[in-house]
Amino acid sequence: MALRLKTDWILFTTIICIVFFGAVMIYSASSVMAELKFNSSTYFIFRQAFWVMAGLAVFMLMKRIHYRKLQQSGVAFSALAITLVLLLAVYFIDGHQHRWIRMGFIGLQPSELAKPALVIFLAFFLALRSRAINNRFTVMPAALAVGFVAVGVVIADLGTAVVLGCTAAMIFYVAGLKFRYFVVAGLIASCGVAYTIYQKPYRLRRIVEYVDPAYKMLSKWDKQGFIKARLEKSLTTKDTNYQSEQAKIAVGVGGITGQGLMQGRQKLLYLPEAHTDEIYAVVGEELGMLGCAGVLIAFLIILWRGIRATVLIPDEFGRYLALGITTMIVMQAFMNMTVVLGMAPTKGIPLPMISFGGSSLLSTMASLGLLLNISEHAG
Repeated sequence: MALRLKTDWILFTTIICIVFFGAVMIYSASSVMAELKFNSSTYFIFRQAFWVMAGLAVFMLMKRIHYRKLQQSGVAFSALAITLVLLLAVYFIDGHQHRWIRMGFIGLQPSELAKPALVIFLAFFLALRSRAINNRFTVMPAALAVGFVAVGVVIADLGTAVVLGCTAAMIFYVAGLKFRYFVVAGLIASCGVAYTIYQKPYRLRRIVEYVDPAYKMLSKWDKQGFIKARLEKSLTTKDTNYQSEQAKIAVGVGGITGQGLMQGRQKLLYLPEAHTDEIYAVVGEELGMLGCAGVLIAFLIILWRGIRATVLIPDEFGRYLALGITTMIVMQAFMNMTVVLGMAPTKGIPLPMISFGGSSLLSTMASLGLLLNISEHAG
């Protein structure tokens, strides 16, 4: 007789609540702008509803398929290969932003698909080579896989590349990789991030103006005006703190209990990307500190159940898979929230399951379906 698994209702309920809460907040944040721009207040929520249904279907599918069926070389290498091909293709297809592959009203963002693909590959490969984790024949192929994916993603999306790098580092750490490899990887990654920031003047401006808004420190160290000249090449608005300031105003106005659902004002064309990257600010304005705390608690529950699954699952593939998915989703959520609250420089990265976006939701729901699968097998 087949073993009857017990559903992790805590994790399941939390995920479903976040998804539908996100749909409500997307409508609240986007309805006015959608009415002005598309003559329909439901323009964005109808599109998100399609992705919610697709995401829930994928979520339930990944929940039902035993996670060990993914522990195959064909699955791991195919996922990685398809991701690399899509990342290369989007560079030429989307010549401006290098982010989107458009198919009618559906847009595919390969960087979002890269996250679960890389986690599955690393879980498979490191479980296969677990007894020789510090061997160069293990370290080099795994490092190259992470490197190729990170380079493909970082061209257009630094935030997602950082999430991928940190997720990979966490998996390597639990797998037992020696400290010296982390030092080397950290130095290479730091140089790569620094170059990527310098290469895009708007990224450099965001960092500089977050750390030194009045350019006082910069004036002391940049005597030749080299960095200032680089900042002037930015094609974005001269006030890169505008988005952050508007987000903080929204959260501040919300107070403890908020202005009420649909009653926020910052979304009325004051706060850019109100229904996408800055939706946490809308939550703060309309539902107050209690709403923000509720979202934070929800992701802490995912963190708790993910760590529990990581500890209790008996096999290494499941352990690395659960750890990678948990790290990836929770870290992205925390990055988004810290940016909105002004605790980090502005970076366009969505709040998982809450921000508007199909690729992000689909990728996240597939990953969480796997995490729920592992949690149920962990007992």
